Amino acid sequence: MASPKHIIIVGAGPGGLCAGMLLSHRGFKVTIFDKNQDVGGRNRAIRLNGFTFDTGPTFLLMKGVLDEMFELCGRRSEDYLEFVNLNPMYRLVYDDRELSVSSDHDTMQAELQRVFAENGDGYERFLNNERERFSYLYPCITRDYSSLSAFLSLDLFRALPWLAFPKSVFHNLGQYFDQEKMRLAFSFQSKYLGMSPWECPALFTMLPYLEHDYGIYHIMGGLNRIAAAMAQVVTESGGTIHTGTAVDSLIIEAGGVQGVKLQNGEIVRGDEVIVNADFAYAMTNLVEPGVLRKYANDKLEKRDYSCSTFMLYLGLDKVYDLPHHTIVFAKDYQTNIRNIFNNKTLTEDFSFYVQNASVTDASLAPPGKSALYVLVPMPNNDSGLDWQAHCQSVRGQVLDTLGARLGLKDIRAHIECEKIITPQTWETDEHVYKGATFSLSHKFSQMLYWRPHNRFEELDNCYLVGGGTHPGSGLPTIYESARISANLIAKKHQVAFKDIKQSAWLKKTKA
Repeated sequence: MASPKHIIIVGAGPGGLCAGMLLSHRGFKVTIFDKNQDVGGRNRAIRLNGFTFDTGPTFLLMKGVLDEMFELCGRRSEDYLEFVNLNPMYRLVYDDRELSVSSDHDTMQAELQRVFAENGDGYERFLNNERERFSYLYPCITRDYSSLSAFLSLDLFRALPWLAFPKSVFHNLGQYFDQEKMRLAFSFQSKYLGMSPWECPALFTMLPYLEHDYGIYHIMGGLNRIAAAMAQVVTESGGTIHTGTAVDSLIIEAGGVQGVKLQNGEIVRGDEVIVNADFAYAMTNLVEPGVLRKYANDKLEKRDYSCSTFMLYLGLDKVYDLPHHTIVFAKDYQTNIRNIFNNKTLTEDFSFYVQNASVTDASLAPPGKSALYVLVPMPNNDSGLDWQAHCQSVRGQVLDTLGARLGLKDIRAHIECEKIITPQTWETDEHVYKGATFSLSHKFSQMLYWRPHNRFEELDNCYLVGGGTHPGSGLPTIYESARISANLIAKKHQVAFKDIKQSAWLKKTKA
């Protein structure tokens, strides 16, 4: 391009960085603004007294998608990042048993029969059937749905029988597994989307399938290293990233976004603007009231959102004998789910997740110490809970439960430093609407064409990336949102770009 088009990106989260990486490689002038001092958004690092934690995502699923994003920029991900395939992937702790989950199929089948004494053919049927389902669904969820014409694709017609509408993930698993606790081992992944397994659409059975067929990965230094690597590619390709520089508002003229106004008052104009901020937060805070109709403030308020999370990051002067990942189920899991999603109340009996990455990655803590990450699903801020009043009592409850369920009874004596993020601070500090950590719910009426479009339907020259747009939450799908938006912009400006047949990674990256 003789005069490269200027692409402004609001937010240096995974979607913004990935889009910036693709577009700067294609010759566009890319400028990224982020309010934080470090890149990554909810994928950035938290550093406390020599300890390093990931703010949000703690493992990489669908590694092949990330590999493709680097390949599209003429690079190899392994030249920037060190990957560790985790096997076993995680340990599941029930009230009366434990299950070590492996991506090695023979090992996993033997473990399921040991723990549940259920006919082992269900696991093979799960793998075979869900593998076929995924092969039909993945090309559909990674295409652009900016217009209804997208539904005229042959891929989508072929996939329709595999949607299993209106079944939920938990219901769908009933065709493979009889015991409820066995189904939980393949349905808790609904919480990766901030949803209940009894409400999450059956198509998302792809999540446990992908874990078992392709494995999960740790990135040495933490998953925040992905954001740092993407930022490096952006700058290597001539893009500019301004951290510690918050955007105050979008500049909207004649129905289109013409640039951004920074909080310091500076006006920066561009040819296209990509919004990587939390979708509902951006539309209620970066756009003046009265401009939007479909996504006006009152209409956003009425939409369905994911749950939130209570986060506890602990720098410990001790290394505990815990796996890299542990998921502990509430003793009464269904009641816990109802309290989060329906009743929106606190509960004494809760499920939680613990990452003890120091057993794999010594770089995350000083010698002889460990960085422990604890996540507890909580109601979003529709609950009306006063988190200033509840924060310390919930912290105490979490520490007590770590002792009772995982044997960490002395943990209080070993805490050197800590950080807490509550549903309220997700909203006030991290700018997440309603503190809904996983953005808009992924129910059918808020997916595909009915999710905010990558080419934003209400404002010209405006594109969306991140969990609040199509295809949805989770690092791989966020990267796919960046690919979709970057391709739309390149096509609009008639800029040729290398493309890779989507799903090519499926044939070459099995664990």
